[in-house]
Amino acid sequence: MSVSDNKTNYEAIARSRSYIPVFIAVILFAIPVFGQQTLPATKTVEPSAAAPISNSSEVSSTEKDQFRKKKVVVLSDKLIAEKATLVPKETKPASPGNTDDAQQAAPAPVDSAELAKKLSNPVSSLITLPIQANFDFRMGTGSGWRSTTNIQPVIPVALNKDWNLISRTIIPIIHQGNVTAPGASQSGLGDTVQSIFFSPNKTEPFIWGAGPAILIPTATNSFLGGKQLGIGPTVVVLKQQSGWTVGALWNHIWRVAGGEGRPRVNSDFLQPFLNYSTKDGWTYGVNTEATYDWTGNSWGVPLHFTVQKVVRFGKQPVQFTGAMRCWATSPTGGPEGCGLRMAVTPLFPKK
Repeated sequence: MSVSDNKTNYEAIARSRSYIPVFIAVILFAIPVFGQQTLPATKTVEPSAAAPISNSSEVSSTEKDQFRKKKVVVLSDKLIAEKATLVPKETKPASPGNTDDAQQAAPAPVDSAELAKKLSNPVSSLITLPIQANFDFRMGTGSGWRSTTNIQPVIPVALNKDWNLISRTIIPIIHQGNVTAPGASQSGLGDTVQSIFFSPNKTEPFIWGAGPAILIPTATNSFLGGKQLGIGPTVVVLKQQSGWTVGALWNHIWRVAGGEGRPRVNSDFLQPFLNYSTKDGWTYGVNTEATYDWTGNSWGVPLHFTVQKVVRFGKQPVQFTGAMRCWATSPTGGPEGCGLRMAVTPLFPKK
């Protein structure tokens, strides 16, 4: 074979090799389209059988080996460059599980277990709007009954990095029958109790808060409230560990104005509580809401055995509560036996 023939063969081989980068680019473009996650292994492309280099009288076997090695390096560099272009280092490969940057930056919602734990803490940094219905029986003449719906907004406010202010309000809506006299009934608002707790952010080993409690004479019927303005201290102390919450809330209110001709308000309120919250948002608890009237020298002690569950409606978490409400003792004409308690509590966690 002449030198001119060899030259022609090398030019044909060179032209055929010029299409290799184009062919590789097409393959690399097709890989992500069809969901491939890896690139094909690099292979050495052998010269065409129509132009065997081994027949050349001017190219040695050593030079041919060096030529093949250089070709493999060039092809590998092209594959790396093409892969870097298709999948930038700063971008994650597309997959069905990935979300956009805004969704990845959004904070994860607070789980039900954490919300249940916060709800067991009267001074947690959680906005809630409990609507609590209580039903009591065997009052007054023995056939009396009372329905009390308490609207109890809880609003925490951060005063600074060290202290929070927690506002807790109880607005009772009362409907009762056969309590004051057979066949008589009354409906309307009762007296409002407003509590304000100042609580530190870091409270170890106990969580606590203290402040004033205010009795506001909002009753719309003289049988539903004392018509007196009262004020006194309130304190809450609790401990949370391993799903358990144990603690107590106390206040004492004295009359400071109003209530002419009526028994003077001078009472203690004591609420010890024990709750256990599970990882799936259930809470089981027992508490009492005991009151002692120093003017009438009488106790009222209802015991509550509660079951609670945090559920979500879309993004809105809500806690549902059911409880047996049994009276250990009550003032003369007060409720006896067992009643019921039900509550719905929308939650508004901080974002």
